[in-house]
Amino acid sequence: MSFLRNLPDSGTLITETGEYPFSPAETMSFQDISLNLTPGSSGLNIELAADRTPVTFLYLRWNRELPADALFLGDSWERSYGDLQWRSHDPSRMMPWYFLMQNGDRTTGFGVRVRPGAFALWNETPSGVALWLDLRNGTKGVLLRNRTLHAATVVSTEYEGISAFDAARKFCAEMCSDPLLPPDPVYGGNNWYYAYGNTSHQEVLDDCDCIASFCEGLENRPFMVLDDGWEPLLRKPGNSGPWDRGNERFPDMPRLAAEMRDRGVRPGLWFRPLWNLDPAIPEGCLLAEKNQSGKRFLDPSVPDVLEIVKNDIRRIAGWGFELIKHDFSTSDMFGGWGFQMRPWPAGGDWSFADRTRTSAEIVTGLYRAILEAAGKSLILGCNTIGHLGAGLMHLSRIGDDTSGRTWDRTRKMGINTLAFRLCQHRTFFAVDADCVGIMGRTIPWELNRQWAELLAGSGSPFFASIRPGILSEAEAAALKPLFALASKGCSSATPLDWLRSTTPSDWEIDGKRRHFDWFSDGCGGHPDFLPKR
Repeated sequence: MSFLRNLPDSGTLITETGEYPFSPAETMSFQDISLNLTPGSSGLNIELAADRTPVTFLYLRWNRELPADALFLGDSWERSYGDLQWRSHDPSRMMPWYFLMQNGDRTTGFGVRVRPGAFALWNETPSGVALWLDLRNGTKGVLLRNRTLHAATVVSTEYEGISAFDAARKFCAEMCSDPLLPPDPVYGGNNWYYAYGNTSHQEVLDDCDCIASFCEGLENRPFMVLDDGWEPLLRKPGNSGPWDRGNERFPDMPRLAAEMRDRGVRPGLWFRPLWNLDPAIPEGCLLAEKNQSGKRFLDPSVPDVLEIVKNDIRRIAGWGFELIKHDFSTSDMFGGWGFQMRPWPAGGDWSFADRTRTSAEIVTGLYRAILEAAGKSLILGCNTIGHLGAGLMHLSRIGDDTSGRTWDRTRKMGINTLAFRLCQHRTFFAVDADCVGIMGRTIPWELNRQWAELLAGSGSPFFASIRPGILSEAEAAALKPLFALASKGCSSATPLDWLRSTTPSDWEIDGKRRHFDWFSDGCGGHPDFLPKR
C-alpha cells in the first residue's frame, strides 16, 4: 500500500485570510501562493511559496478503505509520557510525525521524512488517511516573502512477513537516511535521580569513583553526566543561565572536568540553553510573550540568540566536557510539555521575531547551531523534538523522567518509551530511555535490577543514577556485567507483547525470550497519583 506517494484525493490550504479547498494537481495557485505536490520514488514532495499572505496550515487526505480490525501506533511531538500504545480505529486520535498500521502479517508506515519544514500530524478513519501540516510561526501565519518552503516529503511503505517491530525499524530508517550516531556506545552515570540537584564538586567526583568501579578494565570508558545543580542561579528562582561559571559548590568547572577524567570517566554536563537571566542580554533577544514571572526565554529565531547558545556550547566543550545534554528547549519555546500539546505544539497568540520561517525551521536551526558549536563533544537532546533533531544530535532522551523515588513512574515512563520508540535507535539517533534510579530502598531492588537488565540488553544508551555506597556487594556484583554489556552496545531487544500491552513484559534479547515481572512488588514507593503533603 503505497498510495501516499501519489497525489491526495482532496486538500485545503489555510491562511490567516481564508481557506482554499482544492482537488490536487501537481501545481496549484491561490492568490500569491503557489503549491507544488510532486510524486517521486522517494515520496510525495510538498513545496510552498508565498509573498505577503500569512500561511497557517495545509490539509491533505487520501481516500482508501482501511481494515476494520487494524491496530494503529502513533509517535509523540517530543518525549513520550508513558502514553504510547497500539490502538484500534480512533478518528479523533492525532498522531505526530508518523504512524504504523498493523493488520495480520502486514504493517504499513505513514510518515514524513525527518527535518521537514512543518509540524506534521496524522489521523486515520476507516475510509482514509489525513495529514495536517502546521506551517505557522508560533501561532501566526508564516510570511515566506517569495521564498520556497520545502514543507515535507510524505512516505508510506507496506511490509509483509516480518514483525511489526522490525517493520517499525525499517520505516524509521526510510524516514531518516542520515542518522548521527556516537562513534562508540554511550553508557555510564547521571547523578539526577538520587541527588536531584543537591550536589557539589566533591560529590560528583564520588559519583565518578562509583561509576568507574563498575567499569574496571573496560576499554570503552563510561560517561558521568553532571545534571542540573551546578549553575550559578540554582533555584534563583529555578535552573536558568547564565552558563559561564558554576555556583559556589562548583568553583572551577575546567578543573572538575579534568578531575572527572582522572577518575576514569568521560565528563558530561547538562544545561538549559533558552532560559537565561543574564541582564546583558537585550530585550530583542527574548520571546516577549513567553517571558513571565521573571523568566527570560530566548528567541532562537534571532541570530544573536544562536550566537549566545553557540558560545555557551563552545565554553562547555572548552571546559573539557565530552557530552553536552541540552534540555527544556521545547517547553521554553512553546510553553508546554508534550502531553499538553493537544493537538499542536503552539497555543495562545504569539510569534517568533523572525516571521519568515516556520516554527519547525526555527527549531531545526537551533539544533543545527548547537551541533556546529559542539566540536568533538557529543550532543544529547532532552525535551527536544526527535523528528526535527534526527541527524543533528547523537543521542535523544525519548521519554519523560524515570525516578529514583517511585517505581510507578519508572515503569510508566521508562519501559513504555523503550518499547515503543526503540525502533528509532540507530535509525534516528541513539535513544536514551532514561536512567535506572538507585537512591535508597524507595524502589525495590528486584524491580530496578530487571529495568537495568532490559536497558543494558536493549543495546541503547545505559545510564544509572546510583547514590555512592548504597548498594550491597551482591547488588553491585549484579550490575557490573550490565555495565560491561552496555559498553559494547552490541545487544538488541524486541518487545514481544507490545501489541497488547503498554508495559511489555515479554521480550526477545539477543535471540532469547525473557519475561520481566514489572508488577510483583506493587508500585514500589508512593505512586505519582497520591496527593502531595
